[in-house]
Amino acid sequence: MTKIKETSTNFANKKALSDECPEIYASNTIGGQWALAICCYLINGKLRFGELRKKLNNITERMLTLQLRRLEEDRIITRTVYAEVPPRVEYELTEIGYKLKPIILEFEKWGKEHKEIMRDKHSASEPENI
Repeated sequence: MTKIKETSTNFANKKALSDECPEIYASNTIGGQWALAICCYLINGKLRFGELRKKLNNITERMLTLQLRRLEEDRIITRTVYAEVPPRVEYELTEIGYKLKPIILEFEKWGKEHKEIMRDKHSASEPENI
């Protein structure tokens, strides 16, 4: 996960847009493939690193670690370390993180509807075999 240079025009444009538009700010915070997926799984409660890794089977451990750290920095999730051998670490949504639930459910609903429309569009445009 590469960061945009803070001196770049792209960074300045993203920051200005994010400052002006709360929707863009929210999208930048939870946007991206992995952050939203992690939040989707944590909506149902605490999960350990290994459990998240299994659910997100295409993510690398490094990317999962980076995404979890970023979500923790943004106070969307909390990380709890238990003093056990081996150490147990659990991740959970914070109060503000749990407020994503209705938004995530609406995304799910919209995604299903849009998939249906696109499937219907593709099946209507396919030539029929006669």
